[in-house]
Amino acid sequence: MKSLVLLSGGIDSAACVAFYLKLGHPVEGLFIDYGQPVHAAEKASAKKVARHYSIPVEGVVCQGPKVAFCGEVLARNAFLVMAAMLYKPQWTGLIALGVHAGTSYYDCSGEFVADISRIMDRYADGRIVLGAPFLHWTKAMVWEFCLQNDVPVDITWSCEVGPAKPCGTCLSCRDLEAVHARSTK
Repeated sequence: MKSLVLLSGGIDSAACVAFYLKLGHPVEGLFIDYGQPVHAAEKASAKKVARHYSIPVEGVVCQGPKVAFCGEVLARNAFLVMAAMLYKPQWTGLIALGVHAGTSYYDCSGEFVADISRIMDRYADGRIVLGAPFLHWTKAMVWEFCLQNDVPVDITWSCEVGPAKPCGTCLSCRDLEAVHARSTK
């Protein structure tokens, strides 16, 4: 089954690429610039991940009102999935997100995955399904998968604030710091 990974350039989406390649799926990446402050760093990392795995990656730029993003970005994952469907209307296969357990965000929950899957099914008559392989994994489990499968975490970007270097204080930076601390013990 073909897999279109929503490739943000972060650890979770890089792990998603590795996961589906390991299953033998043909994988493509799609980077979506929705005006996030770290879009340049994320795009550069997404391209590096795509080069590492020799997969094609396309980019989409969505313009709208300038909004300051910090923490949870309301409806982000729903927007990304719908943008992928709009951008790739003939797609058949998976559209994959690297969401994982351990966050209170609705769009990282099983309920979200079920809800958005129903919507996708209504639009695409079952020819496009949502892939969320890490839905029940903690960030530490995703990190362990990365280590066991040689995912190039050193070329990923996992900061929500940036823009030029990780801030060290956002939720993504704190998650990454926590898994680093656990893995060095």
